[in-house]
Amino acid sequence: MLTRAEWIADRTLVKGKALGALIGLAVGDALGDLGRRDDYRKRYGIVTNLYEDAKSTDDTEFALLTARALLDCGGNLTSDAVVSAWQRYIIGNGGVFERGGMPQYGAVANLKRGALPPLSGRDNVANYDDGAAMRIAPVGIVCAGDVKRAVAFAETDAQISHANDGIWAAQAVAASVAVAMVDASVEEIVATGIAQIPAGSWLGRAMNRAMKICDEEKTIENAWERLHVELWTPSHSASPEAVPQIYALFRLTQGDFKQGMFWACNFGRDADTLGAVIGALCGARHGIGVIPEKWIASVRRPAGVCLKFTAQEDIVDLAEQLAELIR
Repeated sequence: MLTRAEWIADRTLVKGKALGALIGLAVGDALGDLGRRDDYRKRYGIVTNLYEDAKSTDDTEFALLTARALLDCGGNLTSDAVVSAWQRYIIGNGGVFERGGMPQYGAVANLKRGALPPLSGRDNVANYDDGAAMRIAPVGIVCAGDVKRAVAFAETDAQISHANDGIWAAQAVAASVAVAMVDASVEEIVATGIAQIPAGSWLGRAMNRAMKICDEEKTIENAWERLHVELWTPSHSASPEAVPQIYALFRLTQGDFKQGMFWACNFGRDADTLGAVIGALCGARHGIGVIPEKWIASVRRPAGVCLKFTAQEDIVDLAEQLAELIR
């Protein structure tokens, strides 16, 4: 693993990894969303390509909200900066539209009635879900090589809508992306994420169960059913279901982008979030070069289905701007 100083000196590498992480997230989101659709399952059984109607979901669009918050405050993320971004880009554009998660709708309602973080996240519906973890990759990008800062910024961003397991999940992902950016091994990326999770928490216990499945089953094919059955949460995919699955799939596919996309995006259930986070981790580790050019072109302009402002964004441009914050 490179030191932060060594890594920052190579600006081409910095840019390539920032692009890889943010585009990787968008690819995994769009491909995972296709992988859950009955029409593609009936035709192909599995999904291996981004088709013409692939589009962003709330995973990509909320990640771009986090990116905008970071850019607007020059990379020094504060609670005021997060609140300002939500007010400007969400409330100022009509709110959260289709396919948002319950905590996102709840947080917006809380902000409108004057509740601010951390109360807006604590007194909120389903604040243990993966909606903060799915959007946190831009924090890991900007905090490349600096785990302590990534964890602090992740809490700052997540607490507007989440609490407890929802925040710890975001901190784990942010820390993992931060070390992936500086060439950490798969083992280091996984261990760094797990280290941010309280051992006695629901998420911590679920993560231990997922890692035990990996130890016992050795391969993704053998672990597949157990990762679904033993981590399943009724009616709603909580952080203690999705985030341990993410780390297990990333570990069992050894951080390979194509293998990660194949298994995560055909996982079912919360496949868009699994694909998004694994795409961010793989893209941060390997850089933009592992992502096919046609996939980059397919996802660089979000659909704006959940957050309307994102339809005007260019993900490549945003990633390059995030790279400029890394100094």
